Amino acid sequence: MVKKGIFCLCMTVLILGGCTLGGVSLKGKEKLAEPDFVLTYAENQAEDYPTTQGAYKFAELVKERTGGKVEILVNAGGMLGDERSVIEQIQFGGIDFARVALSTAAEYIPKLNVLQMPYLYTGADHMWKVLEGPIGDEFLEAFQGSGILALSWYDAGARNFYSSRQPIEKVEDMKGMKVRVQDSALMERMIQLLGAIPVPLDYDQVYSAFQTDEIDAAENNWPSYESMNHEEVAGYYTKDEHSRVPEVQLASRVTWERLTKEDQEMIRQCAEESARYERTLWEDRSRNSEEIVRRNGCVVIELSSAEKARFQAAVTPIYHEFCKNYMDIIERIKEEGRLLEQEEAEP
Repeated sequence: MVKKGIFCLCMTVLILGGCTLGGVSLKGKEKLAEPDFVLTYAENQAEDYPTTQGAYKFAELVKERTGGKVEILVNAGGMLGDERSVIEQIQFGGIDFARVALSTAAEYIPKLNVLQMPYLYTGADHMWKVLEGPIGDEFLEAFQGSGILALSWYDAGARNFYSSRQPIEKVEDMKGMKVRVQDSALMERMIQLLGAIPVPLDYDQVYSAFQTDEIDAAENNWPSYESMNHEEVAGYYTKDEHSRVPEVQLASRVTWERLTKEDQEMIRQCAEESARYERTLWEDRSRNSEEIVRRNGCVVIELSSAEKARFQAAVTPIYHEFCKNYMDIIERIKEEGRLLEQEEAEP
């Protein structure tokens, strides 16, 4: 009698609650299928960062459009390792997807250094005109043979200088300044050409380095400057936009070849859609971050076109030093900028 009562109770709960058996509700409503693939996605930024939110959007779209057959688990905050180790794991299929900085990817694909050249673009519109056209496709295809597939571009804004002791208003103000840089030969050389002293440091050490006078300046985008409270120790922010470098969404070739052609095409579309979503988030985040630090008393220096041209002229040698084999591509990029300016000037 006890067993019969338990059985009846369970059946009642199943019927009234619409519970599922084999993925189908007893009320008749179908649910997503059990996944054929559960895949990993590496992201080193925090949960609320635009690139992380873009990754979650990508995973959401893929799950929805495959009917649950492909599930992507986003691991934020660097849970799967730093970007170098993530790229190495992607190459042999240990990680399936990731978003990485172009500076890290360029260590494996030297051609990508082109997109890191300082003062390469006239502005955001110029960069996206390049990346969303044939030139951008060429750079995505440059990953062929590396074990990695490049899916789409993510926005990372423009990097600017900020300083503690005095504002940077002209090239001469950089002379002798100790400037924090990423662990990058290209960035170190750019700082040297501007007459300053590069100081490679991890980003989480920048705040204290300003306090101890280990550095006089640093460079980064608005959200990074604001989220790390750097305006508290370096209250001068110079909008020179020396670096406007996109980031890239990657897939492992090992993983890719396990998918059907239909799923591959669908995942590409989801990657591109998530990139547009991330770009909107980035624009909003940058605008909000700028407003916050301005309210907090940050002094923002707007360079004139003439002064910005002087910064650009000072770093010109870096183009031949790092990209001598790709000067034709650089010229094509600059030509896109000239054409865009002509279009904008037309009545």
